[in-house]
Amino acid sequence: MYYEIVPMDRSHISQIAQLERECFSTPWTEAMLEEELFNPQASFIVAEDGEGNILGYAGLHVVLDEGYIDNIAVQPDARRHGVASALLDVYCRFGAVNLAFLTLEVRASNAPAIGLYEKYGFQRAGLRPGYYQQPREDAVIMTREFPQNQTKEQVP
Repeated sequence: MYYEIVPMDRSHISQIAQLERECFSTPWTEAMLEEELFNPQASFIVAEDGEGNILGYAGLHVVLDEGYIDNIAVQPDARRHGVASALLDVYCRFGAVNLAFLTLEVRASNAPAIGLYEKYGFQRAGLRPGYYQQPREDAVIMTREFPQNQTKEQVP
């Protein structure tokens, strides 16, 4: 399956909003996604095929040296083809150079996603009871640290 990872732009918004509705019980709206285009702390990327169809997308927010992965979503028929891995890899490579850590939340029942995150070095860091609605479910907090980018305070 051919796809290319590109920055999200306005032309992607309606397809991403549709993907959100297919994948999440509380999807981001087109307005919310469009707002992120102008957020200097946000980076949203898209996996698209050669015909402009979106196979998946991911979003990252960065504050100082901390990265928070908002969403990774892949079209159901494009799953198991490396799309989520390619999207996550972009943020992990960015984090390895620029961040102290990346963190995210994932539904406790989402074993495929948890397995993917563990493959990329994320570790379980905690639990948010009842975090998700429709259906109500706990979120597993997963974090990948980049020790080479962590600054230690100097004690005089």
